[in-house]
Amino acid sequence: MSSGGRLWTTDYGSVVSINIFVLLLCACIVIGHLLEETRWMNESTTALVIGLFTGVLLLVATGGKSSHILVFSEDLFFIYLLPPIIFNAGFQVKKKQFFHNFMTITLFGAIGTIISFTVISFGGYVLFKKLNIGPLKIGDFLAIGAIFSATDSVCTLQVLSQDETPLLYSLVFGEGVVNDAMSIVLFKTVQDFDLVHIDTGVAFQVVGNFIHLFLTSTILGVIVGLLSAYIIKKLYFGRHSTDREVAIMILMAYFSYMLAELLHLSGILTVFFCGIVMSHYTWHNVTESSRITTKHVFATMSFITEIFIFLYVGMDALDIEKWKCVSNSLGKSIGVSAILLVLVLIGRSAFIFPLSFLSNLFKNSHSGRINLKQQVIIWWAGLMRGAVSMALAYNQFTRPGDTQLHGNAIMITSTITVVLFSTIVFGLMTKPLISLLLPSTAIPIQNTSSEHSNHKSLLSPLIGNGQASDSEKELVIASHVPSRPPSLLMLLTEPTPTIHYYWRKFDNAYMRPVFGGRGFVPLVQGSPTEQSVRGHAVK
Repeated sequence: MSSGGRLWTTDYGSVVSINIFVLLLCACIVIGHLLEETRWMNESTTALVIGLFTGVLLLVATGGKSSHILVFSEDLFFIYLLPPIIFNAGFQVKKKQFFHNFMTITLFGAIGTIISFTVISFGGYVLFKKLNIGPLKIGDFLAIGAIFSATDSVCTLQVLSQDETPLLYSLVFGEGVVNDAMSIVLFKTVQDFDLVHIDTGVAFQVVGNFIHLFLTSTILGVIVGLLSAYIIKKLYFGRHSTDREVAIMILMAYFSYMLAELLHLSGILTVFFCGIVMSHYTWHNVTESSRITTKHVFATMSFITEIFIFLYVGMDALDIEKWKCVSNSLGKSIGVSAILLVLVLIGRSAFIFPLSFLSNLFKNSHSGRINLKQQVIIWWAGLMRGAVSMALAYNQFTRPGDTQLHGNAIMITSTITVVLFSTIVFGLMTKPLISLLLPSTAIPIQNTSSEHSNHKSLLSPLIGNGQASDSEKELVIASHVPSRPPSLLMLLTEPTPTIHYYWRKFDNAYMRPVFGGRGFVPLVQGSPTEQSVRGHAVK
């Protein structure tokens, strides 16, 4: 009995902590809803501010001993919190727009991240030496470049709309996914390679490593996504239980991420492309009730984990133990934070504008080019730093035996400062900036016909996943764009056969018959379709 009492006493603290944290999550959702119409706040910033406020209250309540309920862990972040966010991003993305701008996204996400990494690493190496912050090695400076090259565009994506600014949204969103994967690959490469003697061979190894990881991770995500589609199409779980359909989709998505991590690949890229394939094939193989359920389940899981991360980071930022080591050199910590912010600004500018110019050179259509205002928004979207930077910094500078080193403590506190400043200050300015540069996006598009509005709401799951049929898209375009006679110049500059056209033919001829997809109607027990099939079988 006493042992049971001790067990309950031990677990009681965890139960209290979880209750408080769940209550805070509810508060973030409620307050975020109340502030939905404001020009400045968004849910990410709200969760971060609530986390900071809670940390202050905990510091006062514990006499300055603790400021957090849970301890930030990069394992918790990468294994449990990040996968739902990335998968839902792939599941909800408009695929046609994403792949249409894939080369530009790759330019920003891969080449741009390398440029930013180089600027931040070199700048840190030159400037931090003058501040004498501690015995940092060349690997630490390269790790700093990878840490602060990881963007967090959540605040900007919450303001942009896929329907109103499809080009801008796809570029910001796509760059964010590729950037996270590239930053983590660079970080792991820095830790794995012998950096005592750096030469061009190491640089080529880094590039080759990224290409290998990108291709193999993508292929793995596609294979798992197709496997899930084939299993659900063949077994018809919906005949007996829609719960099994939903469960197999969730588990297969998570399996793709963990399998990639097991094989030392990029789990982010794998689960992202698994989400794209599932939305194209698997989602159409399940029953109608499962489609609605999965769409909202994935979005809800992503929504909760995003709030969890920002609340988590806000509370952990005031952990007193981190600041004790730098209490005698707050000036240096502030100086390092300021230098890092400046390097982030410069590193971002060093590739956004040149690469945008390069991308525009290869665009035949004027509508596909990135104008200066859009370039500024893309530049701004990547200035925020978030949980990925925090997790990588903890991994690099809080290894066993190094937690009390002065240089490591400064880098941890500086990372916290940069994340808080960029998320709160830059995040608060995101809505006004976009409203100033793109006034039309600040005003929701109103439909004059209630019938058209209702029709759009019924098709929202299809449109949200980029699954609207070509005839539906042509109908919508025709209702808004006046027709004009074709010209020879138009036919020469914009030929009808495109990559998407040939992919659609291949998809309809070979992929859909095997893996299902749009147009596939799953057999549901008792439905007219199943009765007709059964009748033909009897005959």
